[in-house]
This record gives sequence, structure tokens and C-alpha cells, in this order.
Amino acid sequence: MVPAEVPDAEAEPDGLEDRLRRFVTIWSRAIFPATATSLTRPEFEQHLLPLARSLRDALHDRIFDATPAHGVGAALVGAHCTDPDALARSLGVVDAYLVLYCGEAADPAGELAADELRARCARLQATFAAGFAQALRERTLAEQEAIARSALAARGAAEDALHATEARFRAVFEGAAIGIGIADLDGRVLEVNDTLTRMFGGLEHHVRSRNVSEWVHPDDAPQVWGMYKELIRGERDNFRTEKPFFRNDGTVLWTNLTVSLLRDVDGVPQYQLALLEDTTERRLLTLRLRYEATHDALTGLPNRTLFFERLEKALAPARETPKDAAKGEAKSVGTKDGAKEAGPASAPRPAARFGLCYLDLDGFKAINDSLGHSAGDRMLVEVADRLQSCATAPGEMVARLGGDEFVALTTGPDTQREVGELAARILGALATPISLDGREFTVRGSIGIVEGKAGESTAAEVLRSADITMYRAKSAGGNRFEHADAEADARAITRHGLTTSLPTALERGEFFIEYQPLVHLADGTVHGAEALVRWSHPTHGVLGPDRFIPLAEHTGLIVPLGRWVLEQSVLQARAWQEELAAGTFAGPVRINVNLSPAQLHHPGLVADTVEVLERIGLPPGSLCLEVTESALIGADEDLLKPLRQLAEMGVDIALDDFGTGYSNLANLRRLPVSVLKLDRSFTQGMQQHPADPVDLKIVEGIVSLAHGLELGVTVEGVETGAQAEHLRRLGCDTAQGWYYARPGPPEMLHTLSMADAV
Repeated sequence: MVPAEVPDAEAEPDGLEDRLRRFVTIWSRAIFPATATSLTRPEFEQHLLPLARSLRDALHDRIFDATPAHGVGAALVGAHCTDPDALARSLGVVDAYLVLYCGEAADPAGELAADELRARCARLQATFAAGFAQALRERTLAEQEAIARSALAARGAAEDALHATEARFRAVFEGAAIGIGIADLDGRVLEVNDTLTRMFGGLEHHVRSRNVSEWVHPDDAPQVWGMYKELIRGERDNFRTEKPFFRNDGTVLWTNLTVSLLRDVDGVPQYQLALLEDTTERRLLTLRLRYEATHDALTGLPNRTLFFERLEKALAPARETPKDAAKGEAKSVGTKDGAKEAGPASAPRPAARFGLCYLDLDGFKAINDSLGHSAGDRMLVEVADRLQSCATAPGEMVARLGGDEFVALTTGPDTQREVGELAARILGALATPISLDGREFTVRGSIGIVEGKAGESTAAEVLRSADITMYRAKSAGGNRFEHADAEADARAITRHGLTTSLPTALERGEFFIEYQPLVHLADGTVHGAEALVRWSHPTHGVLGPDRFIPLAEHTGLIVPLGRWVLEQSVLQARAWQEELAAGTFAGPVRINVNLSPAQLHHPGLVADTVEVLERIGLPPGSLCLEVTESALIGADEDLLKPLRQLAEMGVDIALDDFGTGYSNLANLRRLPVSVLKLDRSFTQGMQQHPADPVDLKIVEGIVSLAHGLELGVTVEGVETGAQAEHLRRLGCDTAQGWYYARPGPPEMLHTLSMADAV
């Protein structure tokens, strides 16, 4: 019985010891009226304080042990708390207030969950009751012995005392808040209290007529009945476990079960005492929380957590049990000539396979942005319903990974065919327009398919391959599916690895610059050099700019990388000029540095260039910045303004890859360029004699146009002497290519320039 007084939460003390004393005060008020003691209530409260501290410490022990509660129950009997209502009130106080006052407040680090504290509290109650019952029984036996010794003198008084003791024990047994049952060592149920009877459906004879061995349940823990046999043999005194029981109506009762062995005065096992706490509602709550943790709140589909569990199970290699192996052995069938042939059982089982479709909706962000997230959510729910209808066969499931990303999984021996059909069904289901707010929207999706044998890949590897393949389908236009390709995956993974290692590569000094000479076509002397950045990757070796410049632009690293290239190139040009002044170098004195489109948009381009030139001491006229024609197509004045400022300072601007951008030639009038760098595609037909007359005419026209606009003409990709001769006759100013030299260290240009001087 829990006391009627409910403490005021706002008036509770904050100290741990104060909270413990408050708990003791409640306990004392509850049981003092039922206590046959000469102590005053404050004295009795002091007597309860160490018992409460023992319960609190047991509640929070790192390794939980309910044994101290057994001593607390016995100590209560020792304090003459043997009234029929004493145990029931004590158990009520422990159940209602122990965790409240000694739970979270004594566990500030939150190491124990609330459910764990409640479970421990229940076990302490059970052990408390067992200790009380055992002590009371021992006290009863002691009283009986005393009665026997003084039977002649006070038989009547002894009989009254025995009757009172048994009445108290019966009151404790019947009034306990947990189910209590007593059985003999053969498992026959002898006594059950009303609480246990109600737990099993309310019919006492259905419980008392049973044998403990009949309460086997399919979900029993494997070790339960082994521990029970050990207890019956006297090899253990008790055990605790979570155990389900079938009620009389067939429903399942889940309990926290504690079974203790009761011995006689000589230590010989006599009975078994079972204490049961009903945890059915708690278990249902746990299952509900598990469902919510593994399913998407919006669509109701399995979420990423549950999908990964299913995928890992599908990918696990099949393990053949000894029984399966015996079934799968070939059966020998006798033939007429005594030979043996394999029977039908020898046919190998098909290998387990899986198929995965990774779906991402095309253009879903536009719907969210235009109609709002509420409409987007309704669309996702409709998409989820359609996907669910596509995966109804055994071994198929659909899950939502998050956002507008979904996955469909199929398993079985024929997934090579089934996964393609599943992807086609998904695209077909999405083809029907979805109505939102009176408007119809056609949903498109891109699907990446991965299919293979179980046991060959991990779940993370499969999902990564499917993700890569999905983006390949999206890049191909969307509304389609693509099958995974190992080589394409490897390229994508390599790109990702390069992207992630780019930021630290510059800090580690993994970049270096090679220089390719620019040669005067008129006399063959070195005019300058183009700086070409390289990456000395620790795993992939030396990488050209085509492998990492797009990645640097995508990540924004192109700006610090471009500044580093500019600074190193200007330093090298300054060193060449110093050698030229000393007479140890015949050229070049100009350096060409490439600018990416991202650098053109950077607001610090002009300031950075001026700072590098002034700090190193290189004249602006010794620097040429190369900008691709495609970067300037349709460029407005805001984009051209930095280039104009640099050109006005004396920095040359070269229009790189001229002729590949399909730009209007009239744009040349407004671009601040001083050099046209002709793309190599226009000169391929000049590598041999006779040259392609069409190429000759085109180049001749470009050279005439450029010179008419007072622009210099540089040709790249010169590979033969015939090509160089044609370009010289056409009036091109400078050239570069393998015919003269491949890109190399600055020392290589030093050798070339000295050879030209000789």
C-alpha cells in the first residue's frame, strides 16, 4: 500500500543525502503504524536510513546485484516489522519512490536508462520480498522451536503466536504487488497469490493445476531451463531472466522472472519460490519504439537502418548447416552394371543473389522550391505508395533513404532478370502524372542498378556502386536506369579520392610546374614559356591538369592553387631575367600562366596579380595570362573589367583555344586580348606536305584577321617540321609543341635557349 501523501516536487531537496532522507521519511510514515517496536518514529527512521542507502547503492551498482535487498527484507523483519501490511507497504514505497528519489539524481552522468532503473527496481522488490519471506519463515520456525521448548508452560500462547505469524505471512503473500508462486522440487505448483493469478487470466485452478515444466515458450532464452535444472539440483540459489508465458486465453505474458530455492534449516532444498513482474506493456512499447526507429515517419517505408539490416542479411554468404549438407549429398543409385549415379538430391542449390535499384527523383528540388515542402512531402508519399506497389513479390522490399532517394531490393536465384524488370516497373509507375494543388506533375527518376552474388561485397560497397551508377544515369539525361560498371565505379572512386585529397596536397607541396617553350617561328629562338602545373600524387603518380583542374574548380581550390602557380611562375621568370642580365641565359623572359573561369570570377584576381608582380619584381609586360575562349563567350563588362585593368597595366591577355568556342568574331573588338592562341585542331592537316588546303585557308584568314586587329598569333600542338614551316609561311608569330620540346623543368629551357644563342 503506497502512502496517500504525495511529496511536493517543488519542495524536494537537491542533495543526494537529503533525497535519500526524504525517501526514508516516506517509508517510515508508511510502515511505522504497522510496526511492533518500542522505538519512536524518528528513531525508527534512523534505523531505516542504512537500509535505504543499501537499496540505493544496489540500484546504481555498475554490476547489478540485488542481494543487498534480500538483507534489507530480513532486516525489516528483524526490526519487528512483521505486521501483515508491512511488506506490502514497503514494496509499494520502493516501487513508487526509490527510482524517483534515488534514480536519476544519483546518476547525473545518465549511465543508466530509465527502463534499466525500473527493471532493477523491480528485481530489488522481488529480492526484498524473498528476503522478507525467508526471514519471516525463519523467524516463524524459530518461534515454533521456542514454542516446542515451552509447550508445557505456554501452549496456548505459543499457538496464538504461531497463528498470528502464519496470518502475517499469508497477508504478505497475498498483498504483494508482484506475482508470487511456490512449487515443490518436482515442479508442482503449491501456492500462488492473487497477483499471479490475475497475471495468468484470473483462474486460480488453471495455475495451481499446472507443472512448472509445462510453461515452456518458443521464445524462451536458450539458457533458462538449464538454470532451472541447476536450481532444482541445489547447484544455484536463484536465477533471473526475462521469460514469456502463455496465458489461459492464448495471449502472451512477458515477465521479469526471479526463481529462488528455499531450503530447510539443514540447508536441504525444499521449495522453489518464483517472483514475476508483468512487463508486457513495457515490451509492447519497446516494439513500438523499434518500429518507429526503423521506419520513415513520412512515408511509412522502411528507413535506412532497417534497409541496411536487410541488405546485410541478403549479402551474407549462405552457410550450409550439417543437416543441409546431409540432405544435399548425392544419393547413389545402383545400375545394371554395378556403377553408381547421382540421384536427384545431388543437384547443387542455386547461389544466393541480390539486385538493388537506387532511385533519385529528377528535378524534385524545383517542386519543393516552387510549391513548398508540404507539397513536396505529399509527392514523396505518393511516390512511396507507387514504389510499394512495384515490389510485392517475395524477397522484394522498398525503403526510403532520405530526401528523394529510395531503394528497392530483390533477392533470389534469378535477380539478374528480376532487378531489370523491377527498375522498369518503377519507371513505369512514376510515369503517371501526380496531381498536386490542382496541377499535374510528371515525376522522373534516375536509377542505378547493382546485381550480383551474395558474399562478394559489403553493404557499403553495394550502395556506393549503386549511388555512382544512379548519377551516371542522371548525367545521361535521367528518366532511365543504368547497370553498375566496375570500371566506371573505379573512375568515380578515383575522382572522389582525388577530390578529397586536393585540399591537403597543396599544403604538402605535391604540386610542381613544368615549362613548355614558346618559339619564334621566324628565327626559331625561344620567346617565352607556358607554365603547366602537375600533381605528384603519392598513389597515382604524376597527374596532368586534365585530371585535377576540373576537380579543383568544383571544390573552389582552384583560386589558391592558381595563385600558387602564378607566384611560382613569376619567380621562375624573374630568375630567368636575372640570368639573362648576367649573360648566362639567352631567354625566355616571358611567362604564360593559365587562368580558369573560376579565377576570372574571383574578386581578388587583380589585387593578387599586382601583389605577386610587385613583391617579386617582375615587369607586367613579362607576364601573359591565358584565358580560354569558351570562358569569355557572352562575357559581360563585369567579367571583362579585371582583364581590362590587367591589360592596362601591361599584362598580356591571350585568348586560348581560339576557334573552339563558336564565338562571334566581332567579340574580338571588345575583348582586352593581345594574343590569339590558335587551337591545334586547325593545324592537324599541315603536319605533312602537301598540307590540307582548307586548313591553310582557315589559318591564313585567322592570321590576317588577328594582325589586322594588331593581335599576335600563337599556335599550339606543333609536332612536325613541315607543320612549323607552313605556319611560318602563313605569318604565325610563335608556336609551341613537341616538335620543339615537351614540357619539362626550367633547366631544360635553359639548355634550349643557350643552343639557340650559339
